[in-house]
Amino acid sequence: MPRAIILVLDSVGIGSAPDAAAYGDAGANTIGHIAEGCARGAGDVAGGRQGPLALPNLDAMGLGRACAMATGTCPPGLSANGRPRGRYGFGVERSKGKDTPSGHWEIAGVPVPFDWGYFPRTSPCFPPELVAELCRRAELPGILGDCHASGTAIIASLGEEHMRTGKPICYTSADSVFQIAAHEESFGLDRLYRVCEIAQPLTEALGIGRVIARPFVGSSRANFERTGNRRDYAVKPPLPTVLDIATAEGRNVISVGKIGDIFAHSGTGRVLKASGNAALFDRTLEGLAQLHDGGLMFTNFVDFDTVYGHRRDLPGYATALEAFDQRLPALTERLDDGDLLVITADHGCDPTWPGTDHTRELTPILLYGHSAAAGSLGRRDTFADIAAAVCLHLDLPRPNAGRAEGMLKPDRRP
Repeated sequence: MPRAIILVLDSVGIGSAPDAAAYGDAGANTIGHIAEGCARGAGDVAGGRQGPLALPNLDAMGLGRACAMATGTCPPGLSANGRPRGRYGFGVERSKGKDTPSGHWEIAGVPVPFDWGYFPRTSPCFPPELVAELCRRAELPGILGDCHASGTAIIASLGEEHMRTGKPICYTSADSVFQIAAHEESFGLDRLYRVCEIAQPLTEALGIGRVIARPFVGSSRANFERTGNRRDYAVKPPLPTVLDIATAEGRNVISVGKIGDIFAHSGTGRVLKASGNAALFDRTLEGLAQLHDGGLMFTNFVDFDTVYGHRRDLPGYATALEAFDQRLPALTERLDDGDLLVITADHGCDPTWPGTDHTRELTPILLYGHSAAAGSLGRRDTFADIAAAVCLHLDLPRPNAGRAEGMLKPDRRP
């Protein structure tokens, strides 16, 4: 029986979505602008990467063609010519917002049918009653921050005061999120997790999608550093996802990285955690070796977004893309004849764009394997078409949204 593997390259968008202007993102293009920057030398690193963006393995699967199809222009270093090794196209997000849960849930067959709640761009930005109740239940002396902020910047600014007062740093972004940063040693990692567990139902009542624990270490603003012990406390998807469907059918499910947190551990099976793209790739290979016939593996590669996109680090983003591309054959060579590999993204985070937030973008959809004979997928009007194709491939009940037509090769008809 075939298996399916979904890899989400977090934030690797390929051009402005049709409604990007409504989000202030008209013109954003994560891959395109990284490639253009590399072509003019903006991606060069002393003693490190140099020259045009080089993604030969992703390009052979159709990445350049997907970019050209989405925007009308093939990014420098990629190609829209020749015969690809798989099926390629691009996805348009149906869900509102440009956040991680929306993109992942829709990939898994559940477009978000409601508007998320957001905190206003004021300072303070959190409702006083929310802060008071959180402090009461968690026995906190107060909070710091209470604003929209970059995570690394606010830790540098308030980390020392946090360690002195014991008040956690609470902040938000353009996403539907309540983030809590605290020092792993002076505040305590387990205590931070407990505070987030208390905050989650309080913020869910306001329509907020996630509470995120943001632990850090260091002795002063000169050396504060976030650690890999991040944990997301998300709202549960409102309908069964492809993960829930596979689990209900008794299939082997493996989730790598923060997938378990994103889906509130609903149907996510065995969770393999890791910190950093290299370790996540290692765990993906580990998961593949353990994935049974008929099984589903779902991996999120988070560094593209959190380490490079949000920090507007174009050379770092380019280096990370090339490192992933170089390792890709180690995965494809381990696939069985009947396996289906899906490579996609959940939104954009253009490192050349103003601010530090996600960008509302189209996403690549690359399919590789026996069921994915070379050819175009065209434009897919919802990311949920990925879930529909996976369910068809694995002979699972159809998801609540998405169309498999045109996704797999012609002899795999729905």
